[in-house]
Amino acid sequence: MRAMQAMRRAAPDRRAFVLGAAAAGAAITGFPSVLRARNAPIRLGMPTILSGRVAQLGISTVNAAQMSIDAFNAAGGLDGRPVELLPRDSKARPDEAARIARDLINSEGVDVIFNAEASSASFAVQEVIRETGTLCLHVTSETSALTADPALRAPNAFRFARQGIHDAVGSAQYAAGAAARDGLARWMSVSPDYAYGRDNTALFFRLLNELSDGIEVVGAGWPKLFQPDYTEVIVQILRKRPDAVYSALWGGDLVSFIDQASIYGMFDDIAFFTINLADYTTMSALRELPAGLHSGTRYIAGFPDTEANRAFDAEYAERYGDHPTNWSWQSRAAIDFLLAAMTRAGAPGGAAVADALSGMTLPQPVGVGPGGAITMRAEDRTAIHYAIGWGVTVAATPFVTGVQAADWADVLAHEAAWKRERGYA
Repeated sequence: MRAMQAMRRAAPDRRAFVLGAAAAGAAITGFPSVLRARNAPIRLGMPTILSGRVAQLGISTVNAAQMSIDAFNAAGGLDGRPVELLPRDSKARPDEAARIARDLINSEGVDVIFNAEASSASFAVQEVIRETGTLCLHVTSETSALTADPALRAPNAFRFARQGIHDAVGSAQYAAGAAARDGLARWMSVSPDYAYGRDNTALFFRLLNELSDGIEVVGAGWPKLFQPDYTEVIVQILRKRPDAVYSALWGGDLVSFIDQASIYGMFDDIAFFTINLADYTTMSALRELPAGLHSGTRYIAGFPDTEANRAFDAEYAERYGDHPTNWSWQSRAAIDFLLAAMTRAGAPGGAAVADALSGMTLPQPVGVGPGGAITMRAEDRTAIHYAIGWGVTVAATPFVTGVQAADWADVLAHEAAWKRERGYA
């Protein structure tokens, strides 16, 4: 981290030197400034979280993006212009994320904002890029409204992160089957108290009730983001004794909740469904991964069970000494699409690249569309046909077993109905 900070501090001096040398050369040779710019780096500004409880979000996002950028630069970049990633730490604060985005655009002159923020900060960044018209790729925010709601959507913003409504359909499909099989009628929830948590949980129970008979929600806990102690909500669950609990907690919050709930024996006779557990970083941070928890597959090398996915996991692990995360594959997809769109448009950003991104389809490690591809849907600028699955945890490799893949035809049908109901379509 200190090395990254040193690089950031040194960058202005290096740029000043390069610009000064270029100006001197122009005075001697008379080359126009447009020629001097031909080899200038294409700069991607990246507001993200690089410190605190969920620093792994930013770290694993930077890592995966850098892998694709390095390969692109080694192949010659865009007509000789290399791509440069400029990560900046927002500390998960929406106001700081907006300030950073504005500074990257106005002071650093970035061509693209590569937004790797949680949902609360992503809305703030969205307003900045709406004002400036800068091309923006959202790579971590999963709140559906960011791209689903026409009033919030921006024509220069694209979402490569998975979307809440898509996950909610896959989750409800799986949970409905478990509820019918195991007699899970009484449910509670524990999810983070901000846009993503409330949106995701509401969608889950809406769809679970559509797909199941006799479901009753008997309570809900809404801990604050990055809350250290979950005793109060755990005690609330134990008093109500539901058959099952659904959770949209994530990262360090989910780790802390599971570790604390395990002490109370909460998982002994209450089924636990959590959409965000099956990610290597999260599972490895637990004191002990409880067996028998139900989880959505954020990122595991075994799903989808393809050579492309296993190769991505192996390449990342060899370079960084750790497995990729869900944030990693989203970042990889966004960079790959962006570089392909730049190449197709012959430009580093702007309307030509946005046009090239709209409707683009590319093979990806977690793609489950034809040919293992993900598609950037043109109508609302959001990614579809990525892997969605649920399984049951075990304490050792492969960590999640019996993975059931979501049916994307059902996902899209439920999404369309949800959009009509909300007035989004």
